[in-house]
Amino acid sequence: MRLANIFQLGVKELRGLARDPMLLVLIVYSFTVSIYTASSATPETLNRAAIAIVDEDQSPVSSRIISAFYPPYFSVPKLISPSEMDRRMDAGLDTFALDIPPNFQRDLLAGRSPTIQLNVDATRMSQAFSGGGYVQSIVSDEVSEFLNRYRGASTVPVDLALRARFNQQLSKGWFGSITNVISSITMLSIILTGAALIREREHGTIEHLLVMPVRPTEIMLSKIWSMGLVVLVASALSLTFIVQWALNVPINGSVTLFLVGTALQLFATTSMGIFLATMAGTMPQFGLLLMLVLLPLQVLSGGSTPRESMPQIIQDIMLAAPNTHFVMLAQSILFRGAGIDVVWPQFLALIAIGGVLFFLALRRFRRFLR
Repeated sequence: MRLANIFQLGVKELRGLARDPMLLVLIVYSFTVSIYTASSATPETLNRAAIAIVDEDQSPVSSRIISAFYPPYFSVPKLISPSEMDRRMDAGLDTFALDIPPNFQRDLLAGRSPTIQLNVDATRMSQAFSGGGYVQSIVSDEVSEFLNRYRGASTVPVDLALRARFNQQLSKGWFGSITNVISSITMLSIILTGAALIREREHGTIEHLLVMPVRPTEIMLSKIWSMGLVVLVASALSLTFIVQWALNVPINGSVTLFLVGTALQLFATTSMGIFLATMAGTMPQFGLLLMLVLLPLQVLSGGSTPRESMPQIIQDIMLAAPNTHFVMLAQSILFRGAGIDVVWPQFLALIAIGGVLFFLALRRFRRFLR
């Protein structure tokens, strides 16, 4: 095996990628627009939720309730008639519709327990789940303060001092930006190496390589280092300009150490991409295989949901996936500022998994060339 062959073949792959505008657009989009929009748009957070109120009481307490809903959690309440409530809810104009019945204040002062109706559009699942609790809390507080004749803070027997580590503002964008960078690294590394191999087969250049004095190992290593380098550089630029500059997300740890872990992750995922490409004959088949592999890698690796929340059997199975260890080391380094003394088990796991995937891909690739 000659290093000169690996280098020249890798340069050839980079030239081929430069002539593919669709892949170039995909790379730029995945590491810029995709990360920025996915991190800045947090639909699970209650933000300017549409609310309409039917005020059939027209009393001071109903006015207090109406004025308690304001941005950024809710939009300015829209006062509607009872006949409009169902129609607007059916049309999807309101997420919440609050109906304050007649004589509501009189019943409160008489010691009765009047009922307020809250209609929730449960098809908007993220806002309906959290927003229903917000509405109930707001209405209860306003009614209690009205009956007590003063607005005061409730006293609790225990004073809880909340100290948020690593993300003091509890901003979901901080977590989402790093998670989306991790997802883009995994997706692009598999796609680029697999597409490079399938492109060779479709264009007939794979036969040209077979008559040249190069070995399958050299061909495979050239695709790994060239496509891995593209993703590594793109991820470094994305961390600098999109995550730190555009999104203003602080990085607590060493970016260099993270990029070393990224290189190990790329070694494993590019090998996986070659393995999948040898199983697929065409790009459409490769795309179908990609969906079967990428979804479990992204969802079950701990990037979207903590691994501790998953069934134990899923946690054990996903230890064989490189993404699981990459998510661990990325979050430890970039969020918590961990050093090599903390993340070395994940580094060793990525080396071991990458070696196994490389061996399986090389074995399959040799059969593919026959």
